[in-house]
Amino acid sequence: MESELKQILGAILPPDEAAMAAARARQEQLAKPPHSLGRLEDISVKMAGITGRIGTAVDRRRVVIFAADNGIAKEGVSSCPQSVTLAQTINFTRGLTGVAVLAKHFRTELDVVDVGIDAEFNQPGVRNRKLAMGTRDFAVEHAMTRAQAVEALRIGAEAAQRAKDDGVEILGVGEMGIGNTTTSSAVLSCLLGLPAADTVSRGAGINDESYRRKIALIDEALARWQPDPADPVDALAKVGGFDLAAMCGAFLGAAALRLPAVIDGFISAVAALCAHRLNPLCAAYMLPSHASMERGYHLAMEAMGLEPMLNLNMRLGEGSGCPIAFEIVAAAQTVIRDMATFEEAAIDDGYLAEIRGNRVYQGEA
Repeated sequence: MESELKQILGAILPPDEAAMAAARARQEQLAKPPHSLGRLEDISVKMAGITGRIGTAVDRRRVVIFAADNGIAKEGVSSCPQSVTLAQTINFTRGLTGVAVLAKHFRTELDVVDVGIDAEFNQPGVRNRKLAMGTRDFAVEHAMTRAQAVEALRIGAEAAQRAKDDGVEILGVGEMGIGNTTTSSAVLSCLLGLPAADTVSRGAGINDESYRRKIALIDEALARWQPDPADPVDALAKVGGFDLAAMCGAFLGAAALRLPAVIDGFISAVAALCAHRLNPLCAAYMLPSHASMERGYHLAMEAMGLEPMLNLNMRLGEGSGCPIAFEIVAAAQTVIRDMATFEEAAIDDGYLAEIRGNRVYQGEA
């Protein structure tokens, strides 16, 4: 399985610089002041680098949701009972959750994958890729074996391949798993060499006692298990979750397939950072959606050199930011593809010579 991971990592190539240069050149020709559409222009250039073409459509959209239970939830680190993982996973298929409602509104498919829910069930619309009945409690032992972590990565990459094979043009990466803000904070603390107090927030809304316990459990586990910050797979195995590892695999698989992948909130961002640490080229294929209210989210973004499109004070998870981001990406692609050039609009652009030399005006300073 490790050899398959190496193959995926080796298949990730740099973005198409020629296509990005052509996209920048077209943006200069469009009938508008330079960089007057700001981030929409940047997104269209990045999309050109991903796809190798300018203004590609993103009509076929999908959010893949990896669901799993986390053993650390037994330590009282969440305000929600563990049964919510199963209940919400089923509700995804019924169209009743936050991401499901947004997905329907924005014409987005859901691909729900059970990678470790602690229950035997058979629900139409949920793929069974169960690795175990949840991870183990990392306060007591390693969350999973390294082999399980690698297999979770493979399952995530498989989901990206499935999306590509189905003709999906943009993929969002989401999750469901009670306790996964704790696993994500633990992995983030390991990768960045930070104490848990710097990476932990209150998740779904825990009280002061649970918040302090969450910090202490992470610090103690990191000291006891000594996950290797240079090896994200080791960090995932010792203090991570099946959902987190599968999400990392989805980002890796998407990058290898040149499929744009949208980051949701905190858990998705940590999974993206794991992928980035395994191969830094992954960042060229990632599009962050919204700025999560979790403090660790911003640390992960900074470590990857990425910036979210939106700040809506969201902290739901599930992949809920992805359908909204898809629409923004679609807008960016529509502008670069369909907007008139100065020539087509019969406008002499000579008056822009001074503006084009003003980097501050263009938002590049």
